[in-house]
Amino acid sequence: MANILDAFKEDQSTTVIDTTRKMRVGIIGTGWIADAHIKSYLNQPDVEIVAGADLIPGKAAAFFKKHGVEGVKTDYASHKEMLDDESLKLDAVSICTYNRQHAEPAIYALNKGVNVLLEKPFTVTTEEAVEVMRAEKASGKVLSIGFQPRLDANMQKIKQIVESGALGKIYYIQTGGGRRRGIPTPFGTTFIEDETAGLGALADIGCYSLDMVLNAIGYPKPLTVSGYKSAFFGTRPDYYPKHPEYAAKFGVDDFAAAFIRLEGDIVLDFRIAWAMNMDTPGDTIILGTEGGLRIPSTECWNGTVGGPMKIYHQVAGSQVETEIPVIPMKGPSLFDRKIRTFLDACKNGTPAPVPSSQILYNQAIIDGIAKSANLGREIEIVIPEI
Repeated sequence: MANILDAFKEDQSTTVIDTTRKMRVGIIGTGWIADAHIKSYLNQPDVEIVAGADLIPGKAAAFFKKHGVEGVKTDYASHKEMLDDESLKLDAVSICTYNRQHAEPAIYALNKGVNVLLEKPFTVTTEEAVEVMRAEKASGKVLSIGFQPRLDANMQKIKQIVESGALGKIYYIQTGGGRRRGIPTPFGTTFIEDETAGLGALADIGCYSLDMVLNAIGYPKPLTVSGYKSAFFGTRPDYYPKHPEYAAKFGVDDFAAAFIRLEGDIVLDFRIAWAMNMDTPGDTIILGTEGGLRIPSTECWNGTVGGPMKIYHQVAGSQVETEIPVIPMKGPSLFDRKIRTFLDACKNGTPAPVPSSQILYNQAIIDGIAKSANLGREIEIVIPEI
């Protein structure tokens, strides 16, 4: 009897990792997000971190020293110098640079035959993303984009609900998220300056919010977008009591909203914020012909759900609600899972865990919102051939 009941339990099995084959990894860009990458790499028994590069002299060396990693080569003035060093024999790199420097090192690494884990957002523009994908196609290497929230069991449950048919045909989605006060400046201004970031809340946390619903419905192609963005908070000196000079440097969005038409006669109502006079811009809802799904928001976007989800549907003529309990997080962290699934794809020659072919549509929407907002009108989303 116990064996029968065990069949219904959540699978807690672990993957056996082949430690006889070490993956030689380099890190490009050693800012704060690189901290999460190196910590996760250090949790993997089949990884050897061999190199790091950063545009700021001495920064990479200090980064590895902070994490207690010795023997790492860091005397590179650029990602090109590191990737040109044949003695490293790199298998993979994590690209943790600021947004506007995502495309160039990704393309260069792929052209060198090195697998790439590229932090989100994919790029700043659709055109850049297409160029990266062309390099990916030519290289035959793995390119995975850093969307660890989709590895959360609750995010996967959203996709399972949609794919089960419980909601019927999906025709409308409302999604977004944000922070009451959460412009990311604890580590300086690279997130808020146009020359480094290019995009603000729209790309930083908006890409996650979009992936939550687009992945659930199979990533249909975006067709048109009418977008809006603003910067009413980031440009105020009083927002930064300790650093009022940051206001003059703010060159991105701290709020964005859009109405997007997708293939399959689906419309997407989207809003995202780094700062606003509200705790949340609203729950995510997915409306279908047979049911509707409500996904509670979080006060500060953290890559999961804000509470039990509910399906609103009809059973035997009665209007009822079915609650979907929050699934507790077990085992490795989401970041560890992101690193592990990337490494497994590289070692086994399997598809990228977060494929660029999907995130291209995510990027096209983000870029489309920005372009539409600048023009003040709806635009068609055009994606070049790869």
